[in-house]
Amino acid sequence: MTTEVTDIGVGTIRTGLLGGGFMARVHTAAARAAGADLVGVATSTAAGGAAAARDLGYRRAGSDAAALLADGDIDVVHVCTPNTTHAGLARAALLAGVHVVCEKPLATSVDDARALVVLAQERGLVGAVPFVYRYHPMIREARARVAQGEIGAVLTVDAAYLQDWMLLPSDDDWRADGDAGGPSRAFADIGSHLFDLIEFVSGQRVTRVSARTRRVYDRRGDDRVVRNEDIAAVMFDLASGAVGTALISQMAAGRKNALTLELHGARRSVRFEQERPEELWIGDRISSQLLLRDPATASADAARIQRVPAGHPMGYQDAFDAFVIDAYAAIRGGAPEGLPTFADGLRAAVLTDAVLASAAADSWIEVPA
Repeated sequence: MTTEVTDIGVGTIRTGLLGGGFMARVHTAAARAAGADLVGVATSTAAGGAAAARDLGYRRAGSDAAALLADGDIDVVHVCTPNTTHAGLARAALLAGVHVVCEKPLATSVDDARALVVLAQERGLVGAVPFVYRYHPMIREARARVAQGEIGAVLTVDAAYLQDWMLLPSDDDWRADGDAGGPSRAFADIGSHLFDLIEFVSGQRVTRVSARTRRVYDRRGDDRVVRNEDIAAVMFDLASGAVGTALISQMAAGRKNALTLELHGARRSVRFEQERPEELWIGDRISSQLLLRDPATASADAARIQRVPAGHPMGYQDAFDAFVIDAYAAIRGGAPEGLPTFADGLRAAVLTDAVLASAAADSWIEVPA
């Protein structure tokens, strides 16, 4: 049976939610900022669904994702459930004729991610993945300057994404369990964000990787068996021949969400730090400058996603809001610049697979284009 896709046009987007944790709150705040009608939420238990509906402002709740998708009164569903459930829930939504915003990883295997890309295309539905760091205006500014040749040919990349929330053996989370989190944790969870930015800002694909991974503790918390990595160190090449290094760790004491990206060009360098999102460092041989966010002087793409004047700080939730606004614009038929789609979720799965394969083989691995 073929499910008809509703023509939304300029109408209000009717939103459903799967999951009730921290990311569900972030997604809901962004959907509300985009003017959505918060229709329904489903979690793994009826009590959890009722609590999420009450706390987040959805009109109804339940514990049955299939029922939420089958009711026919939602246009888009946000999937914010454990990693290994993403692919199945996204597929069910697409088959029901519902657009999907799916937390990363889109899928824990390349084959599942590729199947979702194909299905979304066949159904004419929008599938978006929140690689939201693309929506920091100074990332867009860096991307524009690289594309315009301002820094010259990219020579090297220095990147890192460091956190400390899994530093102690008592630190535990469902993501450490392979059955819920999947075969990769540090890279799939945060390294995927970092490599999405590397390719997005440089405008180039990573062509090969040489990776080392480390699992520091085999057991965490109340004797949970850990099946994925805490740390990944990756050397990589870009298509132009530029070389790069990236360190990803969820065990870097004192680092809360330290995503940094520095590109060194033949003329200048640019550096972005996610914990200082209002700034872009630009260095050259004679002098360096710290460029502050200002829509009046920004590139067109960076100015487009700035919602407040210079001097009024924008942060993570603002970036997430801008992503969801773009995703909903795509649902209405638009084509927003830089919207991360299921194709980008597939790319993250391909890179994750290459990193794990490289670490297992202790060798360089070519990354499929």
